[in-house]
Amino acid sequence: MAARDLSVLFGVILIIIMLVIPLPGWLLSILILINITLALIVILVSMNTKEALDFSIFPSLLLLLTLFRLGLNVSTTRSILSEADAGNVIDTFGSFVIGSSPLVGFVIFLILVIIQFVVITKGAERVSEVAARFTLDAMPGKQMSIDADLNAGLISEQDAKKRREKIEQEADFYGAMDGASKFVKGDAIAGIIIVLVNILFGLIIGTIQLGMSFGEAVDTYMRLTVGDGLVSQIPALLISTATGIVVTRAASDGSLGQDVTRQLLRYPKLLYIAAGTIFLLGLTPINFGLTLMISSVLAAGGFWLNRAMEKQEELSLEQQEEPETRDMNTPENVVQLIDMDPIEFEFGYALIPLADTSQGGDLLDRIVMIRRQLALELGVVVPVVRIRDNIQLNPNEYRLKIKGNEVARGELYMDHLLVMGPGIEEDLIEGIDTEEPAFGLPAKWVSEDQKDEAEMSGYTVVDPPSVVSTHITEMIKKHAHELLGRQETKQLIDHLKESYPILVEEVTPEPLSVGDIQKVLGKLLKEQVSIRNLPVIFETLADYGKLTTDTDLLTEYVRQSLSSQISKQYADGQNQLKVITVSSQVEKMIADHVQQTEHGSYLSLDPDTQQKIIQAVHQQVEAISMKEETPIILCSPTIRMYFKHLIERFFPQVVVLSYNELEPELEVQSIGVVNVA
Repeated sequence: MAARDLSVLFGVILIIIMLVIPLPGWLLSILILINITLALIVILVSMNTKEALDFSIFPSLLLLLTLFRLGLNVSTTRSILSEADAGNVIDTFGSFVIGSSPLVGFVIFLILVIIQFVVITKGAERVSEVAARFTLDAMPGKQMSIDADLNAGLISEQDAKKRREKIEQEADFYGAMDGASKFVKGDAIAGIIIVLVNILFGLIIGTIQLGMSFGEAVDTYMRLTVGDGLVSQIPALLISTATGIVVTRAASDGSLGQDVTRQLLRYPKLLYIAAGTIFLLGLTPINFGLTLMISSVLAAGGFWLNRAMEKQEELSLEQQEEPETRDMNTPENVVQLIDMDPIEFEFGYALIPLADTSQGGDLLDRIVMIRRQLALELGVVVPVVRIRDNIQLNPNEYRLKIKGNEVARGELYMDHLLVMGPGIEEDLIEGIDTEEPAFGLPAKWVSEDQKDEAEMSGYTVVDPPSVVSTHITEMIKKHAHELLGRQETKQLIDHLKESYPILVEEVTPEPLSVGDIQKVLGKLLKEQVSIRNLPVIFETLADYGKLTTDTDLLTEYVRQSLSSQISKQYADGQNQLKVITVSSQVEKMIADHVQQTEHGSYLSLDPDTQQKIIQAVHQQVEAISMKEETPIILCSPTIRMYFKHLIERFFPQVVVLSYNELEPELEVQSIGVVNVA
């Protein structure tokens, strides 16, 4: 155990000893001086902290120091009443303050106690209560501000996490200070009671047990009581002041001394007014020489500060000349120009109400929900979406960019609603013809007063924020594999390692690198297979990674391990799956033309055969689409990935499954066959 830990433990044990065992006067003197020293250190630290959390241990420290001081009070009271002696420090303090008049010394001591209890302690307690209440009330607003900055791309995930932790720490700190301030108040009350006990019982013990005269008893016990009270109340006063400083301290980039001098002397010309006022006071019977000296110091200080501020302003103006040229010549700013946001959402000026919370816009909150939804659905952490307006776009236009490339564009009318459904082309309702941007369905923009008419006609009515959020969701799903790079993959691996360290060690860095794992996960995401079940994926990679490092084959093995997930993803509510099967002729044709190389395998079909297969797929997919059913092609495991590669350029939305990816209890119904003549 570290020496610092032992010192704190030893201090707590010493406090317990002081409460029980009588201590000699010389040891009490040492402990009293230590108490004063600690109080001085605390107030100096509180004055030099830039914000309250820099002294977060203060509530607990306040309790320990209060207990230490009360332990000293018990020990000194025991010594005063039993021996009429409490060490040299107490005797010296008492003699110095009382002098020849015990009554005057006692009055001075009472004034000191009243200042601490009525002014400082009571004020610090009230400020602690108010600070705790306002900190707790402000927490929801601060959390929303962090979420807004995160969604706008102004801060990263780590910065948001740190800011949230800081808010929680502030709430805990001010709540603890609210309770700790009660210790200060109780300590002040206890000090008053202890003084009265020492005087009253000291007089009784001195006159009855020790045979002192009344005057001698008054002189002895008054001196010791006042000395004990001073050595106790001076540290208590310092701690009370430190409490008030900490809870009233606003966050700043300097210490209390720097802030006081900088802000108090911010306006040098005001010192001239103060100097003139003091000088005029000297014309009264007040000492003219004294007022002249003070007014001269104030005037000289104002002149010096004014000159310093003028020089600072000149320097600032020089530094502001040609800022653009200077900034462009610095390598740091040039490097920043090449930074690219993973996801950017830009919109025209007419769509600003989408993101402006003061106008009722909730796009920022919707994007937070989109990121959470995709984390649950796909198992991937979507980067922060940078949201900005762009005057180069049409007023009602928006676009979505992923890694700098535009992947979607659309148009919104903020004072309209989007309606879609069967028969929308029949002009049963008037509006602006358009397409639903996410799925390309025929739709119309209609005015808000046509909402009831559209709903009664059986159309689906969607507001503009829902239209754009759905579009963003579908586009991010479609391009999720592009957002998953090696760095993002490493983060997923590190997260999995916290719960499955042995499993991760068996997969990476040997036999598979982070890049290999990223390729497998990217291939799964590209076909809309969730990677949230990372333990199962890594179990499969651990089993087959030693046999092959071909990421295409590993992806097929992983898909087969995720058969339950894939079956539930595409089956209907009655556990049925309608599919288009691939004929044995086409399967044999593809299997016979698979070429094996040292870098992997690929399909080598002549262009005419490829065209025939694609044409056959087109006929079947078109027939299925006419029935408003999702086209799913089912084939053998050996050719699945080659068949998918063959058709994905022409039919990117068509799902291709293998028999090994389906659960045995799933009822499969063939509604078409891919065949070539």
